[in-house]
Amino acid sequence: MSDEVEPGLVRVRLDLSYDGKDFSGWARQPLGRRTVQGEIEDALRTVTRSAETYDLTVAGRTDAGVHARGQVAHVDLPEEVWAEHREKLLRRLAGRLPHDVRIWRVAEAPSGFNARFSAIWRRYAYRVTDNVGGVDPLLRGHVLWHDWELDVDAMNAASAALLGEHDFAAYCKKREGATTIRTLQELSWARGDDGIITATVRADAFCHNMVRSLVGALLYVGDGHRGVEWPGTVLAAAVRDSSVHVVKPHGLTLEEVGYPADELLAARSKEARNLRTLPGSSGGGAGGCC
Repeated sequence: MSDEVEPGLVRVRLDLSYDGKDFSGWARQPLGRRTVQGEIEDALRTVTRSAETYDLTVAGRTDAGVHARGQVAHVDLPEEVWAEHREKLLRRLAGRLPHDVRIWRVAEAPSGFNARFSAIWRRYAYRVTDNVGGVDPLLRGHVLWHDWELDVDAMNAASAALLGEHDFAAYCKKREGATTIRTLQELSWARGDDGIITATVRADAFCHNMVRSLVGALLYVGDGHRGVEWPGTVLAAAVRDSSVHVVKPHGLTLEEVGYPADELLAARSKEARNLRTLPGSSGGGAGGCC
């Protein structure tokens, strides 16, 4: 596969954020269900006065209810459309988009850029509180309430066994033809002065439900229902474990997507499409989401 843009088109990078509460996830869906992709594509078509819809490619497809602060997408626009609208496109989109999705930057992408395949990592945050009184009403749409006291040190100890490249089948919703091998680069927990506990989760990519499943398993460790070794034991089994609870989506936010230097974008995009296997495994196709 090549990331060469077709003649007559310009690849444009969009940096954006959204509150996922009222969206049925990122990806456009039938039957009029409201999605982030649908809102942005409709807005682009309207402000550019185009008869066709320009398809977006996104760095990480988020599930219903999941938020994003640092999402990245790209769209290929006809050269004449980009030339006509580039200077005022950001302002016009701000006036057309609903208030729960914002585009912060619109720029011509460097050669070889692909919002999905050029990324080298995605960083999510999951926020939870064990405050006996519950969640601050002003934060209730972004913070999970866990009604057991949590031991952050125990959760960090359990997280250490999950770092590195593994088959995360035990923590993913399996999709036909998709690999569940991922490299988990960071998984750490910290309690803030406000009592909110934030999990920072960074990986080269994520498979479906992976972050929320990992968080669910580690909360069981933090509240004492499972031992520190349990999440690592589940991982080693490499099969979906029904005892792993997938936590609610509203505590999860895609915070940032990382890319290599411009001259490495095309090579990274090619590498990310390659079949990934562990020694002795059969592997599978690319991708999934969180």
